[in-house]
Amino acid sequence: MTVHKLAPLNPAAAPAVTGECAELLEMLAAQRHLLRFTTRDLTDEQAARRTTVSELCLGGLIKHVTAVERGWLAFITDGPSAMGDFTALTEADWARRADEFRLLPGETLVGVLADYAETARRTDELVAGLPGLGAAQPLPKAPWFEPGARWSVRQVLIHIIAETAQHSGHADIIRESLDGAKSMG
Repeated sequence: MTVHKLAPLNPAAAPAVTGECAELLEMLAAQRHLLRFTTRDLTDEQAARRTTVSELCLGGLIKHVTAVERGWLAFITDGPSAMGDFTALTEADWARRADEFRLLPGETLVGVLADYAETARRTDELVAGLPGLGAAQPLPKAPWFEPGARWSVRQVLIHIIAETAQHSGHADIIRESLDGAKSMG
């Protein structure tokens, strides 16, 4: 049984930004840290274990948040077509998306954490290089978005922060149920 230590992210590698952009990236970094922290000192088996009646596990949550952040990064650069049409997904598409919430055979906690760190680095680098946060694009077709709605880069960042924070809370519950460890307190 291999226990994986949590490798620190490299804050010195983060791009230098100021103002609102810096504040949003700092908040996102804090939420990412809390989520990653729930996986400290776990084995792959523990990271794959469900501890509640839901399908969620810690490794799967990391995978999901990575995929969400990567999708929104593509939205910022390529528009709604990068995310596809959610109203046209088949049952098979939804089943594949459900795999985001599980640590599948052959996947490791170290691997999903490395993928998350790389996605975070790319997001921070892209956002830091933008001239501002106001550029907006139409949202992709999805039952949860109002038709014709548009989001700015700012709204995308706020959404990624909220998504990460929400799943960090899920991760806290799963981790505490797994072995009693807490992220705070």
